[in-house]
Amino acid sequence: MKDNYSVSSKGVRLIIVGLLVMVSGYILMLGGGSQDLTVFNDAMFDFRRMVLSPLLIILGILFVIIAIMRRPKSEE
Repeated sequence: MKDNYSVSSKGVRLIIVGLLVMVSGYILMLGGGSQDLTVFNDAMFDFRRMVLSPLLIILGILFVIIAIMRRPKSEE
């Protein structure tokens, strides 16, 4: 008997990878603030927080979209 799931097992793996990539993007975005509110910290606007983190989050979202929209191979 064949189970009729809307997402294949490969799709579930892609969703998990996408979620992990998104979480890593959010983790890279953490920090950079100053403890003293009167001091400006330029580390808040570095490459990691302004470019790399958003790209990882968007890449993770694309992984999830592809995993959901991907058609499983027909086994007939």
